[in-house]
Amino acid sequence: MSGADQIRVARAFRRGLGSYDRAARAQARIAADLARLMAEAGIVEPARAFEFGCGTGFLTRRIAQALRPGWFLVNDLVAESRAHVAPALDAAARPWAFAAGPVQDLDLPGDFDLIASSSTVQWLPDPAAQIARLADRLAPGGWLALSGFGPDQFRELRWLGSDAQAPSYLPARDWAALLPPDLQPKRLAERHMRLAFADAPSLLRHLRATGVNAQAGQRWSRGRLAAFETRYRDAFGRGGALPLTYHPTFVLAQKTG
Repeated sequence: MSGADQIRVARAFRRGLGSYDRAARAQARIAADLARLMAEAGIVEPARAFEFGCGTGFLTRRIAQALRPGWFLVNDLVAESRAHVAPALDAAARPWAFAAGPVQDLDLPGDFDLIASSSTVQWLPDPAAQIARLADRLAPGGWLALSGFGPDQFRELRWLGSDAQAPSYLPARDWAALLPPDLQPKRLAERHMRLAFADAPSLLRHLRATGVNAQAGQRWSRGRLAAFETRYRDAFGRGGALPLTYHPTFVLAQKTG
């Protein structure tokens, strides 16, 4: 993303912080799935953990409560996220710190046994380069655990010509090609989820409340909104509802050496 795009994304997510926990049903389930995959991989009590793109803390809370890292560095593009994650981190009674700003600009202190992120990597410019940079900050045997989104993400909106999407959507099979040689993929997975909305305004409010429309440039007149809903219903309507597809992808990789 360009600097201007980054500013728009930050503005959209800052605006949505108050409504995110209520609206981001899919993102909450995705964070739970990623935490489950980490538990199944045997990741527990990493000495030093780092999470980027924490948002309001869906994954943060699970890492703090279930994995219990010895020290936990948490990051988000939006500085106001700190207030949302602080209660859970304080309750975990382990040392932690918060760093605001783009993850690609952070000067990460030392090496980590776990680097994790849920529903964020799709916003990174040049994901392969950023993942390689993060891998450099993993200790030997350390884990990278990420969720992103695949090419079917918001397929209904894309079919209708919307640009309400993030820059980098990748299928699970492409994750291995992004990893540097010293990161071995241990688990690649993906799934499809569909949310249903009563009408176009409620669907668009969902996008706004979750910050997903940061890249969208549409302006909605009454007539344009009505035409959009008619096309949407004609193409995808199910039982009177408007479906919206989420396509989460997951990668767990371990550093060799």
